[in-house]
Amino acid sequence: MNKKTESILGIDTSNYKTSVAIVDREGRILCDLRTLLKVKQGERGLRQSDALFQHIENLPELLEEALSGGRAGQIRAVAFSRRPRPVEGSYMPVFKAGTGFGRAAAAALQVPYFDFSHQEGHIEAIRACGSFGSKESFLCYHLSGGTCELLQVEGENIRIIGGSKDLSFGQAIDRVGVKLGMQFPAGKEMDENARKAEAPSRYLKRIPRDGLYFNLSGLETQCSRKAEQLVKEGAAGEMDALVRELFDKIAWILIEVTEEAGSQTGINDVMFTGGVSSSMYISSKLKEHFRDTSICIDFGNQELSQDNAVGIALLGGKKIWQ
Repeated sequence: MNKKTESILGIDTSNYKTSVAIVDREGRILCDLRTLLKVKQGERGLRQSDALFQHIENLPELLEEALSGGRAGQIRAVAFSRRPRPVEGSYMPVFKAGTGFGRAAAAALQVPYFDFSHQEGHIEAIRACGSFGSKESFLCYHLSGGTCELLQVEGENIRIIGGSKDLSFGQAIDRVGVKLGMQFPAGKEMDENARKAEAPSRYLKRIPRDGLYFNLSGLETQCSRKAEQLVKEGAAGEMDALVRELFDKIAWILIEVTEEAGSQTGINDVMFTGGVSSSMYISSKLKEHFRDTSICIDFGNQELSQDNAVGIALLGGKKIWQ
């Protein structure tokens, strides 16, 4: 078989999405399958045991689809996310599903397997498809439902240098969205509402910052209370304006921290990944602000900001072909 058809199978089982991907030795995405885990209306998340069960239910179907029809080519290795972050003691039960299926698939295919962290997969998915592909040193935001961190990346070394001290942006957005009657996770719908609002409201206080760190719990509480009030009043237009103001506050704290981080570290290359980075509203605000500055920001392919197994598969390919 032609070497160009050689490929890597990637698996990721995060808090709210089951993902399977296949990439070839050129880094082309042959397959990118994702299934959102089901959360009951009105609830703000899943217990780890429930999420793990859904991953176990989803993976056979996704793997069957990925490996059918000959599009997978010749699988050379299997890669999967084993833990949330690349540090000692990082653990979440949901990653047991991907680990188990990944090892079983590798044994059945008689190929090696490689494990990485979910965070490394996020970074690689954006780096490979963006402008930072050859950069070894840069800053990176990992902004998702459970993570709100500013990272300094030096080769394979990833160090937290800033971010939220309490809630993540994703948690704040989802909690307010649920208060407004949206289905969890609410990020996509909230982003659409922020973009269609004619102007932001003027209800919320600015996010308090301490150097490269900040706190979000006060903002979330204030915004959720206002959301409940607006729902009772049936003020749909004001709801959209509130969402836009929330997103403006998030964009502005990211601008402040990014400028401070550039000053402190001397690094002006900044990558954005994680589900919140897929927000069209927030990314447009950041791109507009930094357009004519010395700071270079990169969102790569924003479809790959959300949870997926593409980055994990690409990392597996590096182990085989580089």
